[in-house]
Amino acid sequence: MKLFFWKKKPSGDMQQLKEAYFTASQGQLIRTRFKKNRSAKIAAWVLTLMILSGYFSDFLSPYSPDMSGRDKQYENGPPQFPIFWDENGFSARPFLYTTERYRSIETNFRWVMTDNRDKRRYLELWVDDWEYSYIDISWNLPGDWFDVDIKALTSTKHLFGMNEGGIHLFGTDKTGKDIFSRTLHAIYTSLAVGTLGVLIAFVLALVIGGISGYFGGWIDSVLQMFTDAIRTVPPIPLFMAFAAFMPDTWSSEVRFFFIASVLGLIGWPTLARRIRTHLLTERSQEYVLAAELCGAKPGHVIRRHLLPSFTSYIIVDVMITFPYVVRSETALSFIGLGLTDPVNSLGSLMQNVSKADVLLNYQWYLIPVIFFIAFVLAFVFVGDGLRDAADPYSQTKK
Repeated sequence: MKLFFWKKKPSGDMQQLKEAYFTASQGQLIRTRFKKNRSAKIAAWVLTLMILSGYFSDFLSPYSPDMSGRDKQYENGPPQFPIFWDENGFSARPFLYTTERYRSIETNFRWVMTDNRDKRRYLELWVDDWEYSYIDISWNLPGDWFDVDIKALTSTKHLFGMNEGGIHLFGTDKTGKDIFSRTLHAIYTSLAVGTLGVLIAFVLALVIGGISGYFGGWIDSVLQMFTDAIRTVPPIPLFMAFAAFMPDTWSSEVRFFFIASVLGLIGWPTLARRIRTHLLTERSQEYVLAAELCGAKPGHVIRRHLLPSFTSYIIVDVMITFPYVVRSETALSFIGLGLTDPVNSLGSLMQNVSKADVLLNYQWYLIPVIFFIAFVLAFVFVGDGLRDAADPYSQTKK
């Protein structure tokens, strides 16, 4: 007696999915695998939201982050949240109470703030206030030999404001500066520092690691000696030396460019060593020899054949290097060696957090710390998701 087993013919949709899988490009496969990683997707949305809020910080900020004393009656003031109703009735427009400040004997003559619940101030959208430009390039390098001042896409519109007085969602500092506006601008500054630093480190790592791993021999020995010398440079003493010799006449833009460049110049050795190790292993493979026999130049072989096989590790290193550069800038600014006022960065905003008086009485100073933690964690989760998505041999199930 013979048994016959009939294999079910795949449906048309399943057949199309299989054909799409086998004909998909590397980018499409990475995007598909990344979408299956729920934590990475959430982190990507958080990171995208923070990047957009940083880039459009001027439009989202009701006040200039550098303007101190805008509201004399609200220095070191707690966060304010608009409401719609109270014991006096409901309002279709969100409002705040008028704040009054006085010194009290009970608090050792410290300032005490109270709300006058009979005086309402209403929230308004699309208001006119201070002027800003989305393209604002102002470089005044030392020596007066290269000065650039370009402004474009200038506007005075802001998302929200008050019809009277001010609104401070994250409170104010001791000089009356709005912490909400400063936090958004600090995110943009940290992004700019990280982008410039990672770009410099990435280019140096690709060039030095690629040349060292492909050619080997005495070229590899010389470049590795140089790489090891850079790796042994301690960043904190290096910046202490730079801070001692950095002229006080340098503008905030020059200090920003200088710090980002130094972070990039000392952050490339790790990625360069990994690229070099991979190329040393792959340079003797048959597909590399075939490309060389066809007359391909070393630069073409490295760029089109060797580096694509190392894509997942390069992505991971770049994504990890970015928060590392941001953390380095934050740490340096926190100890006073990096960006300082009037430049708004996450590190400069965290300088006052370590003071005991702030921790006891002005806890809203810690809000930028929360954004910094979320910023770094979002990059880490996105980097892990891209690593798993770019690795064709990854069996991790999301």
